[in-house]
Amino acid sequence: MPPRKSRSSSGRSKSRGADTKGKSQRKSGRGNDFTLHVSEMANGGYALGRHAGRTVLLPYAIPGEKVQARIVRNEQRVDFAQGVQLLDASADRVYPECPHFGPGRCWGCQWQHISYEAQCLLKYDVVADQLQRFGKFSDKLLQDALKPVIPAPEQWFYNRQMRFMRMQDGSLGLPKIDGRNLEPIVICHVLHPDLQSLRDSLDIDFPEMRALTLIDNDDGAPMIILDMAQEATPELSADLPMSVNIVLPDNEPVNLVGETSVRYRIGAQWLRVTAGAFFRANVAQVGPLVDTVLTLAELKPDDAVLDLYAGVGLFSMFAAPHVDLVTAVESYPPAATDAEVNLEALENVDIIEGAVEEALATFVDEEAGYDVALVDPPGRGLSRDALQHLVKMGIRRVVYVSSSPATLGRDGAALAAAGYRLRRVQPIDFAPQTYYADMVALFEKSH
Repeated sequence: MPPRKSRSSSGRSKSRGADTKGKSQRKSGRGNDFTLHVSEMANGGYALGRHAGRTVLLPYAIPGEKVQARIVRNEQRVDFAQGVQLLDASADRVYPECPHFGPGRCWGCQWQHISYEAQCLLKYDVVADQLQRFGKFSDKLLQDALKPVIPAPEQWFYNRQMRFMRMQDGSLGLPKIDGRNLEPIVICHVLHPDLQSLRDSLDIDFPEMRALTLIDNDDGAPMIILDMAQEATPELSADLPMSVNIVLPDNEPVNLVGETSVRYRIGAQWLRVTAGAFFRANVAQVGPLVDTVLTLAELKPDDAVLDLYAGVGLFSMFAAPHVDLVTAVESYPPAATDAEVNLEALENVDIIEGAVEEALATFVDEEAGYDVALVDPPGRGLSRDALQHLVKMGIRRVVYVSSSPATLGRDGAALAAAGYRLRRVQPIDFAPQTYYADMVALFEKSH
């Protein structure tokens, strides 16, 4: 799948996204400026070009642009560069909204310099590249299977959950591009306005606190979660209507003020989510995600469905009315408890609290028969054991929800080797202004 080439406008221009400062370090190729023609977007938020026979990764650039660049770091296979001057700009370049965006600043949003329409097209290109690179899927197959990105309804102020890191001076920040240092954040343009107001009103500083998470709520007061570096329970008072919970180093939640959970409404259904349990932050896109999963699953009334990494029971809730049986497997105890509450009215749902690998091994031993598997693993993807057990069960259709095109490609290659064919990949944008994309892929067992 060839990368999308952005249109360019002639003439020289300065760009906030390409003009950087800082000392060059002397090493192979460092310190010498050169002209880089940006050809495509790489996975990870960087633009990509080639210079002196090597691949060069450059932030804050767009395919089709020409940039005066400087190497700042060498790795075995690639060089990392910084922009010195933007020589030829893409027509897709826009001015960033956030004052924290730019070289040496916050790296929470990597693509604020790109128009949203172009962001969706570039995410499509990156997904295609990663599936081809790690999954070895052919151009022809991807042309048939890969569909355009479903855009987000809101491109700004959409996140209803965000985690800030505590800095040494007690202020709250987000990681910079080096992944080690933090940018103190005053305002975030992808944070929901209600949470920004909550953030502005807070006066919290505990030396034992590693991070602070803000969570919005469809059915009550918002929540804050304090991630603790040690088993300490701070004393605090709250003048605002909100819930306060802490998460200990072993990921055990402890309630301090108010409720231990929030509730979200997805379609006509309500879901409880306890502090520490996973739920996607862009709640407005969860409904389209569920619709996509159900469409690709093509559920039948007599189907038995496995919901692996089930979380609080999101997919089980919407799949159960259409099938004979749903078995949900979740390893995090608070999330499994949420699933029990959320699904208690559904008599055809069984919930197993435990590791997916152990549950699948039991199903293999018992020769349990399932027709469809809904799989929503963490970013690292499926473990080798989980893949092997899933294949041994001979499940007809696997609907794989992924937040990483690279691991989807890797796991997809393993499924293909076991006789599954990739039928459909539907990217869904949960994170405008960033390179992140979620995908729903359908793998079907060949007859």
